[in-house]
Amino acid sequence: MPWKFRLSAIIILSGIMTLVTEAGDWSGFRGPTGNFLSTETGLPTTWNTEKNVQWKITLPGVAWSCPIVVGDKVFVTTAITKDQKKPKANDFGGGKGGFGPSSGGGKGGFGGFGGSKAPDVEYTWQVICLDRTTGKTIWSEKAAERKPTIPIHSTNTYASETPVTDGRFIYAYFGMLGVYCYDLDGKLQWKKEMPSYPMMAGWGTGSSPTLHEGKLFIQCDNEQKSFVMALDTKTGKELWKKDRSDKSGWATPLIWKNKVRAELICLSASRVRSYNPADGELLWEMQLSTSSSGTGSGMGMGGFGGGRGGASCNASPVADEETLFVGNGGSFGRTPLYAIKAGAKGDITPKSKDKPSEFILWTNERSAPSMSTPVLYQGYLYIAEQRGGTLTCLDAKTGKEMYRERIPRASGITSSPWAYEGKIFVLDDSGTTFVIEAGKDFKVLNNNPLKEMFWSSPAIAQGMLFLRGVDHLYCIKEKDSK
Repeated sequence: MPWKFRLSAIIILSGIMTLVTEAGDWSGFRGPTGNFLSTETGLPTTWNTEKNVQWKITLPGVAWSCPIVVGDKVFVTTAITKDQKKPKANDFGGGKGGFGPSSGGGKGGFGGFGGSKAPDVEYTWQVICLDRTTGKTIWSEKAAERKPTIPIHSTNTYASETPVTDGRFIYAYFGMLGVYCYDLDGKLQWKKEMPSYPMMAGWGTGSSPTLHEGKLFIQCDNEQKSFVMALDTKTGKELWKKDRSDKSGWATPLIWKNKVRAELICLSASRVRSYNPADGELLWEMQLSTSSSGTGSGMGMGGFGGGRGGASCNASPVADEETLFVGNGGSFGRTPLYAIKAGAKGDITPKSKDKPSEFILWTNERSAPSMSTPVLYQGYLYIAEQRGGTLTCLDAKTGKEMYRERIPRASGITSSPWAYEGKIFVLDDSGTTFVIEAGKDFKVLNNNPLKEMFWSSPAIAQGMLFLRGVDHLYCIKEKDSK
């Protein structure tokens, strides 16, 4: 999700080949490689409402899309209507889901449904360009003005998909509405309306687009007619489209540039598939286990949560040059996380636990992420849990659990964790970022409160951290940083 959602250098980190971004632009959801890493130095590590805030602005409307950065410009999207209600932390809509016993992983959390029908009121969808150093609006363009075609959950928005850029154009995708391409000066280049299909329980959409070699990829898993498609970035023309049997999901597709080839990885609640980005050819697929180590039952956590069979599809895949890490965390208990080797082909679903696939490096039976996407950093995989503020650290080579610890005073975690300068940053829903020392031992270094609801993941660019809350966009920068 987003929510829940590009120059590259290859460096060796603790024996694992990892793609990380160089200093420069932040071009899409979780950065240039989709791995939420930065090699910039002098980035902020401490802040609060008064400290290291370069600027803070109030944004119109409501959105969980993340900011992106191109040069001296920051881009955000939003959806605006009259008498607009804003999401509230722990507002999970409909009735409570059941609770599993303590042996099943503790409380199952709250369930809830979205609206039964789309609101009968007009919305305005906007793309906004801001000055990176001041936060002042450079331009704002209206992408569309109409009534929504689907309902959403009270914690979701009609602009939850993060835009993406190739450095020349901005591609803004608004779920069941359409795709809009602008140049950096705000001139519309092309637009493409998208078909509208119902989402599970009326929860709305959240999967962000991604780019590769002149193609814009959109994964639209829904209740009626799921598909993945590639559009020509110059014209918006459909280049290829593949139907999918999967139902509603919110994961963002990942371009996996591994040591063998480039692959488009699409995750659903029950299966992971790899496509050839050039033509949509299916390269390999694997059925995911949705069995949980717990025994709880009931609806999923938070509006986008509960999937079928106890699993949900919110977190996106993460990878390095050799290995893909993928799984769907259960609403109750835990479900498996898989490490898949580069070069897979065909159906790689394990026949049984005793007969694993040759392309599966390891399986951790209870570590799949439930909402936020994990971060892979210096040989370890860090997984934050939406319920309870728990952080898990795994050895990326073996899948061995280094620790699973509750972050003191953390609330739920929806935003994806990020990493730089030997630290892991975990932003909870109440606006506090917990700074964790990277490595196999759990150590909280400090916490940075902003006192606002946060579900969006930040952007990192040119010495600055851009954090979007439910009300404001913050630019965080070390005061002595140039």
